[in-house]
Amino acid sequence: MIVVSCSHGAHLGRKIAKLLHKSHSSLSVDKFPDGELRVRLDCDIEGKEIALVQSFYKDVSDCIVEVILAARTAKELGAKKIVLIAPYFPYMRQDKRFHKGEAVSQRIIASLFDKYFDAVYIMDPHLHREDKLWHIFRVKAEKLTANHLIAGYIKSNVKNPVIIGPDEESYKWASNVAGMLGAESRILMKKRYSSYRVKVTLNKKLDLNRKNIVIVDDIISTGHTILETAKELRKLGARTIYCVCVHGIFANDALGKLRKAGIKVISTNTIPSKFAKIDVSALIASSLK
Repeated sequence: MIVVSCSHGAHLGRKIAKLLHKSHSSLSVDKFPDGELRVRLDCDIEGKEIALVQSFYKDVSDCIVEVILAARTAKELGAKKIVLIAPYFPYMRQDKRFHKGEAVSQRIIASLFDKYFDAVYIMDPHLHREDKLWHIFRVKAEKLTANHLIAGYIKSNVKNPVIIGPDEESYKWASNVAGMLGAESRILMKKRYSSYRVKVTLNKKLDLNRKNIVIVDDIISTGHTILETAKELRKLGARTIYCVCVHGIFANDALGKLRKAGIKVISTNTIPSKFAKIDVSALIASSLK
């Protein structure tokens, strides 16, 4: 196997290759003045298995085009097998047509990757009604989870934690992590009025005396749900509040807003940032053995 780091995969690709004792290469990516991409594989791949590492954040559409071009090129150059390693994979939220005329982007994007890859490995995809990747992709699809890494971080760094899920969808995250820690967990019920306005209420009474609050979720995007959660918890007497997530997108100055609110933010390194304290490279590497 050759592990190939794409433009948004270099922060993990080299680590994964080293852990697997495999060769590593970087995909050359340039952009023409009109915005089109030019990609080039800088290694001999004929007859070999290729693992493309790409985390789909910021320029998501470019990230998609880039790996499709790379995968197709690898096939044309004689690669025996082409695998996608996606620490963060996009378009998983839109799993049904909520309004007339909308694209069901989850299904469309999955079918696109089916055409060019033999297998996909995705870290904690943001799934709602369908939680099985093999019901979404036709090729081999493996869902990796960072829950035990998050639990390990909390155990080592937070005393007397109470695990909070910021909405109903985060129930499985909060309860699973809390179970690993033997800690209490609670869920906040969320009512969303728009992309930027939400209201949350706690599902059960909670004694916060001498407890540290840890909000656990898979994604922090704009941070509005976390901010509303923290506001509600402050009313109940919470002092120290942590927020631990898998994918730290942190759009629209989310980090600045969260820090201003006194929330201690930690994420995994599926998306690189200075708050990415939890390394997922060993977890990904072990799934490929």
